[in-house]
Amino acid sequence: MRVSIHKHISNSEQFKQQLLTWSQQFREIVFLDSNSYPQEYSSFDCLLAVDAFTSVKTDFQNAFEDLKQYQQTTKDWLFGYLSYDLKNDIEDLKSDNSDGLGFPDLFFFQPKKIFLLKENQLEIQYLLLCDDELEDDFSEIVESQKSKVESLENITIQQRISKDLYVEKVTKMLKHIHKGDMYEANFCMEFFAENATINPLEKFQKLNAISQAPFSVFFKNNKQYLLSASPERYLKKVGETIISQPIKGTSKRFLDSAEDEKSKYFLENDAKERAENIMITDLVRNDLSHTAQKGSVEVTELCKIYSFLQVHQMISTITSKLDNQYSPVDVLKTTFPMGSMTGAPKISVMKIIENLEETKRGLYSGAVGYFTPEGDFDFNVVIRSILYNQENKYVSFSVGSAITSLSVPEKEYEECLLKAKAMHEVLQ
Repeated sequence: MRVSIHKHISNSEQFKQQLLTWSQQFREIVFLDSNSYPQEYSSFDCLLAVDAFTSVKTDFQNAFEDLKQYQQTTKDWLFGYLSYDLKNDIEDLKSDNSDGLGFPDLFFFQPKKIFLLKENQLEIQYLLLCDDELEDDFSEIVESQKSKVESLENITIQQRISKDLYVEKVTKMLKHIHKGDMYEANFCMEFFAENATINPLEKFQKLNAISQAPFSVFFKNNKQYLLSASPERYLKKVGETIISQPIKGTSKRFLDSAEDEKSKYFLENDAKERAENIMITDLVRNDLSHTAQKGSVEVTELCKIYSFLQVHQMISTITSKLDNQYSPVDVLKTTFPMGSMTGAPKISVMKIIENLEETKRGLYSGAVGYFTPEGDFDFNVVIRSILYNQENKYVSFSVGSAITSLSVPEKEYEECLLKAKAMHEVLQ
């Protein structure tokens, strides 16, 4: 049971920063920020969950079953993540690539303290065992100052795959496409720094400021951090409605408005980008049909252009109505990993990219989000994100692009560098 109280917040932007600063004392933190991005399916402007009362942490084996049991037993708010390598629980696949981060494959926790902000209305929910701390905590938050932390660290970022090797690998992928092994694949490469010490809060604030993405996350599990400026929703459940919004298609932003409009126009009319997006939309329709009421899968937006601070993106929206014989976790299991981060056909592609990529993806291209007590959920796609293991001083971020028969390896390489720009900027 939770105690719930409501407060009016006069300056919500300032309050968000105070919440984030205050949260740093806890071992477990999930801070979700929509950055006031205008989007149809937003439930909150900001959500903070801290301090695990219970949790589940596991490798991929039987992970979805463990999560389903946990979700059905607690019937409470749960926050956490699904890593890409949970694919090995669903299909006969493996992940043998190197892993500098060492995060668990799945982690969710039931927070003692939750803050839900929508415009100027704040709802605070505390478990009964700590509800006597609520007013003191609120006073502490309102009085907390934004931490002024200047970075002194000097990080050397290395690239896991050189340009030449990247071109060679993408050429191999094109051979697979021409042979008919696959139509499209998302191929990723890692940038990393060893023996690195960073201030996660400061790096997140910087990344969030230059991206202002609708699915931004500051995540902490003891010494493991995710700092995400993701523009992409993986999956949301509201009652019986399921919403998926895959991104495929990226173009540059320009300061000059005419130039910027041109970039947007070219993206909207680019045959290759549209083909990529439509292929993934089709894959998502198929994924959703496994748990949908008959005839309820719909494409409500196809290849729509959305603009973010760093890039323009092409996004489609697919919805379905959940058949009541399936649980919330069933929907995740039958659609995971998301098609925008794999390609089509999914299983064949996952085998091929596992052989060509150099790094285990882990939490990158997985999902972070939450379940409500009613069994609704909302998850992002972990892209445009920095991952950090404080214990072994390893910092990592990965980027990828979709390879199709029309791909030019050098151009795909350029797209990867464009996506890596914000993370580079923040870490250097």
